[in-house]
Amino acid sequence: MASEFMQEAGRKAIADGPKAMRKFIEVDQHNIRMDDYRIAILRLLPDAGPGLKEGINKVLTHGNTIEKLRQFYDVTQHELRLDDNNKVEISRLIAGGGTGVKEAGKKALDGTAADRAEFLKTGRHRAQAQDDLVELARIDEGWDGPILSEAISKLMDGSPTPSALRHFLEVTQYELRDQDNRVAIAQIIDGAGPELLKAGRAALAGTPADRTEFLKTGLQEARAKDQAAKDKDKPAPEKDGKDGDTKGNATGGTTNTTGNTAVTAQGNNGAPLATTGAGDHTTLIAGGAGTALIAGAGLLLAARMRRAGAEG
Repeated sequence: MASEFMQEAGRKAIADGPKAMRKFIEVDQHNIRMDDYRIAILRLLPDAGPGLKEGINKVLTHGNTIEKLRQFYDVTQHELRLDDNNKVEISRLIAGGGTGVKEAGKKALDGTAADRAEFLKTGRHRAQAQDDLVELARIDEGWDGPILSEAISKLMDGSPTPSALRHFLEVTQYELRDQDNRVAIAQIIDGAGPELLKAGRAALAGTPADRTEFLKTGLQEARAKDQAAKDKDKPAPEKDGKDGDTKGNATGGTTNTTGNTAVTAQGNNGAPLATTGAGDHTTLIAGGAGTALIAGAGLLLAARMRRAGAEG
């Protein structure tokens, strides 16, 4: 287990006789061992993080006993390396997290190594759950589809775990948005013109992205084609042969015929919603969960109270 330098010094002591061997055992071996630890510790520098580098400099400056050097090499260096890794991971979470994660993460970075370890073990999940509650409230307030909104209410009423909240936001909500969009498209194409009917059926048979695109742009494009076909088949207005005015227009103005119109209500992703032109039925658009985290779970209650007041 000895270094080459230790082995060489030991062999030389043996060759030099009893006095040299006694000096080697009582003095030289300890000095050599300390030098070996210092060399081994120096070799940790190239891939060391900030905390470990600081610890290396400190122990090389003040580590004047074999016990201190051995403790650092065998134990402390691993603790410092882990804490450096924890700092990097916490910084990554802060960069991509919501308000709760950012605040808790910054507090952990300013704390002790134990604080950082605890944050990564449990604190991050509690903070993320608070952010998820805010995000669910935002979605519930901005989405008009009944399927997703009812699922959010059911989730919140069941005291969900942090993992359940994460799964809902990352997976379930998109499935339910698509279900709401399917219902909306089916209502839109009921009794629609040929182009709108064709485009709507294609969207229903396609992917969730196809349905999103139909509600964003395809709906208006298909409706415009149907309207253009109607305008083309409509007979030209008769002239009275006198002053070129359209018959029946006593004021001398022109007849104005409009097709279906689009409303400018916004979905939760900022895309415009549209009407079918029959009964002014507002469609839904599937969007991302977003990251606008601005309050607590009380937003969900406020959204429900506003909705209940509007229905009343």
